[in-house]
Amino acid sequence: MLVRHLTILTGASRGLGRALAEALLQPDALLLTIERHPDPALQARAAASGAHLEQWSQDLAETLEAAERLQHWLQTLAPSALCSATLINNAAVLPRVGPLQNLSPVELSRALRVGLEAPMQLTAAFLRVTDAWVREHDWDGPRRVLHISSGLGRYPMAGQAAYCAVKAGLDHHARCTALDEARRPRGARIVSLAPGVIDTDMQLQMRTSDPAGFPDQGRFLQLHASGQLASPQAAAQRVLAWLHRSDFGEQVIADVREAN
Repeated sequence: MLVRHLTILTGASRGLGRALAEALLQPDALLLTIERHPDPALQARAAASGAHLEQWSQDLAETLEAAERLQHWLQTLAPSALCSATLINNAAVLPRVGPLQNLSPVELSRALRVGLEAPMQLTAAFLRVTDAWVREHDWDGPRRVLHISSGLGRYPMAGQAAYCAVKAGLDHHARCTALDEARRPRGARIVSLAPGVIDTDMQLQMRTSDPAGFPDQGRFLQLHASGQLASPQAAAQRVLAWLHRSDFGEQVIADVREAN
């Protein structure tokens, strides 16, 4: 029986998430992607590579539904068929750029639920089930949780209150969870990783935002004009290189640009 590496990835339909999904489609992979719109082309790539891919159409703003669905699915798996288990919380929503009061309650709620509440709920479900594998089946595969964070979680910026708060929340969630897991036998490792500046739709949204509500717009225009944006594919390789480091988890708050 082929023993596979399990990875759960949110937000795999475009940008960094899509590039991560493509890179993860290896012959020994069991990849579950969670996004609004599954992609038949990705399914074809998985079939060609020998990877086992499952794609869920799931609105991550429905956080309880998503977490319960993940927990139930994980409970159907046989730990003996897996040699590792990884959760990558990549999905996020960048609401309209500008002062917080310009956002509708619906926009603000969706950004917070998809970007912060969903990762916390999914992480809890992931740890709950995989901890049972360790206790009840003596499973000793590595367990990893990777939050895709941002420099904006560590540095404040006008016009970005919701997004900055979400990413800062992910960072602090990782810090606290790392402390909890360090107290458990064979606890999971967790990292909140900033992936650098990437040429994605989010960058385009910031470059085209109204400078009246976003005084740092020029900075993002300059990053693009000077060719400092990494491609999603290059960023994905750097993220996965960090994920597979032997010391993963020792530095809980990290940035790919700090790799040595």
